[in-house]
Amino acid sequence: MTAGDSFGRLDDDDYPASTMGRAADMLGTTQNFLRAIGEHRLITPLRSEGGRRRYSRYQLRIVARARELVDQGTPIESACRIVILEVQLEEAQRINAEYRHTVASGSAPSAA
Repeated sequence: MTAGDSFGRLDDDDYPASTMGRAADMLGTTQNFLRAIGEHRLITPLRSEGGRRRYSRYQLRIVARARELVDQGTPIESACRIVILEVQLEEAQRINAEYRHTVASGSAPSAA
C-alpha cells in the first residue's frame, strides 16, 4: 500500500488510523481506559502488523460515549453494556426505517 492509498482511507470511518496513544490523547483518557473498554468487549481494536492496537473513528466515537457515561459515575461494565444496547437500538431503528420506506414505495422487502 502506498502513502497515497493510506491518505485516501483516512475518510473511512472503519479504517484503523489511530494508535492507542493517539486515541487516548484525542479522547482525553488513559491507555488503561482503552484497554478496559476492550476487556469489556465494547470494541475490539484492530492490530498493526507489529501487534499494536489501532482504532477507527467509529470506535473512537463509541469509546467517547462510554467515557461520557463513566465520567457521570456509571461503572465501566455498565457503561459498556449501555453503549452496546444504544448501538443495537440505532441499528434496529435504521433497519425499521428502511423497511418502512420499502413498504411505502410499494416494493417487496428483500429476504435477508
